[in-house]
Amino acid sequence: MLIDILQILGGLVVGVVVGFLLAKKYMEKYLKKNPPVNEQMIKAMMSGMGRTPSQKQVNQMMKQMNKFM
Repeated sequence: MLIDILQILGGLVVGVVVGFLLAKKYMEKYLKKNPPVNEQMIKAMMSGMGRTPSQKQVNQMMKQMNKFM
């Protein structure tokens, strides 16, 4: 009886860990393929604020965005 409960709990723990690792790997792959922010979005955002961004500024912002990912 006790062995059965421990096996069930062990299986649940292993399932949660494996599921988490698979989901993490999938999300990293998805975000690398489809980044949430790209250069065109940054240019549009800065233009919307009334600034004309240079390529250097856009590159700096992209570097900052990638730093957090």
